[in-house]
Amino acid sequence: MATSVTTGGSYVYERRIPRIHRYHWPAIQLNVWMLIMLAASFLIIGVFGSFIGIQQQLNLFVPWYFAYYITVAGLTVGFIVLLLWLIAQRRLLPSIVIIGAFVLFVLWLVGLIVISIELWGPTGSVSANCENLVWSNVQDGNNEATLAWLQQRSICQQWQSVFAFGVIGNIFLLWIIVMAVQVFYDDA
Repeated sequence: MATSVTTGGSYVYERRIPRIHRYHWPAIQLNVWMLIMLAASFLIIGVFGSFIGIQQQLNLFVPWYFAYYITVAGLTVGFIVLLLWLIAQRRLLPSIVIIGAFVLFVLWLVGLIVISIELWGPTGSVSANCENLVWSNVQDGNNEATLAWLQQRSICQQWQSVFAFGVIGNIFLLWIIVMAVQVFYDDA
């Protein structure tokens, strides 16, 4: 909006810039949230990327949820990059965080449900196979059987890690939604 004032034949323009409301985010909490979500996302990308390589090496079918969870974790990393850009521009709005975190929460929850079914499902679950083939069949010595057992143990632990970080990711997505609502109401 601009106004003009006439004083003796000359014009003076006054430019009014609308005040942009700035929200005050708790910096430490936001940074911790980003760090934990990046760790969870990169762990899931790394584990399922490794699993895809193993499946292809064994000429086995690659389950759809490997690619699904890699995509969801990649979207989470993209969301965090977007948040960092908005923070740099001083335009991080609680509504953007709430909507984005809710969408990611639903996507992470679907992945967590699928991982839970695979990990503890009714028949042929990963947990049952790990119990039968790994935890109750400890190998030692300098031989191929021990090397194979170590690889199997590593795969079992990676499944447990994906589940744990899936739970952590969902909890932290709920946390950022609550934080964004608090930021909105504190500055309203």
